[in-house]
Amino acid sequence: MDAFEELEVWKRSSRLCCEVYKALRESREWGLKDQLTRSALSVPSNIAEGYERNSLREFVRFLQIAKGSCGELRTQLYIAQDIGVLEAKRARRFIQESTELSRMLQTLIGRLEARDSG
Repeated sequence: MDAFEELEVWKRSSRLCCEVYKALRESREWGLKDQLTRSALSVPSNIAEGYERNSLREFVRFLQIAKGSCGELRTQLYIAQDIGVLEAKRARRFIQESTELSRMLQTLIGRLEARDSG
């Protein structure tokens, strides 16, 4: 792999980030909007930053941070749904995608850690 842009988890997390930004474009819930967009942006950003560090251990560390951001994003999506900032159907789709991204990140972390120890 020559670039982080080739990683499916980066592609999907970037798409989700764009969708979250678009969904909240008109929202006046500034605090929650800011937190949601920051956590969504954190996922692909940390994948890219870790990859560019050119260190397997650093890459794993940044993937773990990205995975943590997936959990943060999911929490905020549940709250946004519950208070009516996001419609339930859209929120559930975003939650499902962030859950899948978290699984993908865990799988990638596991593979990289196995390579590092083997």
